[in-house]
Amino acid sequence: MEANKTILQMKYARIVAIFAKESGLSLEDALAFFYDSDTYKLISEGVADMHCRSDEYLADELMLEYKEQVCSQ
Repeated sequence: MEANKTILQMKYARIVAIFAKESGLSLEDALAFFYDSDTYKLISEGVADMHCRSDEYLADELMLEYKEQVCSQ
């Protein structure tokens, strides 16, 4: 299923704001990380209806990716 592009953009903004707050990153850095993430790819491709999950859930998934990346460096 494909979600409305405007609604998805608004969802992305909410996810990034939550992620920035949780991670301590600036909004700009959080946005850059988001657009390079696997979470973004899954949402944008409509895999498993990820766009239907809550903003908090998706921000948590993004945080897990971030922590994994930071720990691997």
